[in-house]
Amino acid sequence: MEHELLVECRKRMDKTIAALEADLAKVQTGRANPALLEDIKVDYYGTPTPLKHIAHITAPDPDLLVVRPFDRSQIGAMEKAIVAADLGLNPQSDGNVIRIKVPRLSEERREELVKLVKKRGEEAKVALRNIRREYKERFDDMKDEGALPEDDHRRLREQLDKITQEYAEKVDAIVEAKAQQMRTL
Repeated sequence: MEHELLVECRKRMDKTIAALEADLAKVQTGRANPALLEDIKVDYYGTPTPLKHIAHITAPDPDLLVVRPFDRSQIGAMEKAIVAADLGLNPQSDGNVIRIKVPRLSEERREELVKLVKKRGEEAKVALRNIRREYKERFDDMKDEGALPEDDHRRLREQLDKITQEYAEKVDAIVEAKAQQMRTL
């Protein structure tokens, strides 16, 4: 049975992996994906609100996004927010919906995005190492207080290192899969 602090550590590392996956889903791959627009902040009656909360976003075609606002009077604000997000997208409105043609990526832009994906992967690894450091310090404190024998302390630290390595490999696999996806589209 795994120590309760290691179980807690795994849960935090799982959240880091989930955050990385959600972050990478927003990276443009040349294919229309509603996640590209979901978290764009729109000035909705003076309050910055995520686009997904005030509109329905769909991808009916591989190169088209359609934004159907719940409140049509806010179409102008939504268009401004999409342009301001600097995603290289050009929204076009007909008064009822906003259509966004997702352009094919140039080879140069693909390589820039691959670098961005790798940078986000490194940030996730830093977060994992910070979690490891925090739990190592907690184990050290427990040992110093006499609540954890030396053998258990060493064993728990080794397990913590193995867990961290396991999650770092998951990050590498996720980043490599996304980079490969970017290069082949």
